[in-house]
Amino acid sequence: MLQFSNDCYGCLARSNVYIYDMFVRQKKNKSGSFSIQILKKEGRRNKILQTVGVGRTSQEVDLLKRIANFEIDKLSQQPSLFIESEDLTIDAFVSSLYNENIQLIGPDLVFGSLFNTVGYESSLRDTEYLKALVISRLVMPGSKLRTVEYLHRHAKVDVGVHAIYRYMDKLTEPVINIIQGITFNYTKKILNNQIGLVFYDMTTLYFETDKEDQLRKIGYSKDGKHQHPQIMIGLLVSTNGYPIAYQVFEGNTAETKTLVPAIEQICKRYAIAKPIVVADAALLSKKNIEKLEEEGFRYILGGRVKSEKEDIRNLILEANIPETKPHDFITSKGRLVVSFSTKRQRKDEFNRKRGLTKLKKKVATGKLTKESINNRGYNKYLKLEGDTKVEIDYDRYKADSKWDGLKGYNTNTDLDPKEVIKAYANLWTVEKAFRISKSDLRARPIYHRKNGRIKAHICICFMAYTLYKELERRLCLNKTGISIEKAILEINDIQQLTYALPRSKEVKSKLLQLSESKTKILEIMKF
Repeated sequence: MLQFSNDCYGCLARSNVYIYDMFVRQKKNKSGSFSIQILKKEGRRNKILQTVGVGRTSQEVDLLKRIANFEIDKLSQQPSLFIESEDLTIDAFVSSLYNENIQLIGPDLVFGSLFNTVGYESSLRDTEYLKALVISRLVMPGSKLRTVEYLHRHAKVDVGVHAIYRYMDKLTEPVINIIQGITFNYTKKILNNQIGLVFYDMTTLYFETDKEDQLRKIGYSKDGKHQHPQIMIGLLVSTNGYPIAYQVFEGNTAETKTLVPAIEQICKRYAIAKPIVVADAALLSKKNIEKLEEEGFRYILGGRVKSEKEDIRNLILEANIPETKPHDFITSKGRLVVSFSTKRQRKDEFNRKRGLTKLKKKVATGKLTKESINNRGYNKYLKLEGDTKVEIDYDRYKADSKWDGLKGYNTNTDLDPKEVIKAYANLWTVEKAFRISKSDLRARPIYHRKNGRIKAHICICFMAYTLYKELERRLCLNKTGISIEKAILEINDIQQLTYALPRSKEVKSKLLQLSESKTKILEIMKF
């Protein structure tokens, strides 16, 4: 622990010292505070040259006396008798510093506070390791070994990786359900108990292994890791991407079979009124629509206009839909809202041309076979010429251009078409949530083997995402102009100095000087 020598300390505490007929006076005020003044002796009188300041504590008074002595040096315009002593003291202070005296305090100060605010601290038992795991997932994401390294180097906590694993075994299904309930209640609170829209999507998380089990299955991978076992995550968020709940499914579960069970379970668990469910076209199926309507849910699902029956497709093309006025159509699936966007048209055209360029390169290799002809991506533009030759179907490619810029939305709501489109446009929030979890929080790949630890890992990432969104919300609400990415970098640079006073031996900690952005971040925490 850092300490000052008594000799050095004494040279800083001098007062009433005469230098060049000038001295420092400590004057007690009626309020109990002390004014520190610089006086000059003129004959038999003392003239006040400057009032340096007012101190209320002994520390403030000592500091003002030091400043006063330096001001005397300036006024005298002669070498100070104290400069050498002050320099020696500062030099001794710096020389006494060890790495152990400086601690990274930002993550615990900010995210530790949010951990408590959301309600995890007060509602759960034995949260010391859990808080550390969640915070390290935000500021230094990686393996549990990296978490141990983070705790040792920055939080000054020594814990073994096996202790971390044993703690994760305590995050059983009942505990995970409690954590999801805490998260839901906090999201409901910041939305003023109004959860009218919910956004649902699926993603996959792969494992660095080739062994399957009851949970980890090889299936269609959104990460492109088709040879790796995986699990599927269904995530439900509210407006602005605030988390509600999630579910873990086997890796080979059909995406369309997850929507209704997930929504039903969440509504029953939290006794919430049935909201409008928003999901993308991947979850559009006749069975899903029938089940949603059977259970009394309203929905907005991404539509596939090119997959509609011919009479509907003709009506859509004949309508020549303007950009400012989406149209309603009645199909076998119910109401279909269709809009047109010039921006989307340019994007669709660009993607088609890019896909065609890649396809040409594949055809030129001569390695494509009839097995390559399918509806995956732009393979739909392939056709079989003769018995073996694969070529590009340019007629179909040109025919697709008629659909550039058109987008469909299946819904059973009575919302205005523009409101339907606006609600669906917010689906990017759940897509962003997955991107944050996979990239920023490094939720993938998963190295755990036991199913319980796999689910514990997902739970920790979910909690980290909750704190991430809460900090982002506060940054935006307080108009700081600081992005969440920059904020985390700044938080990782907030440090404190711990030292002991030489006489009282009292241990104190002080934050190191903060930049403007760091100060703003701490201010919005409202400690």
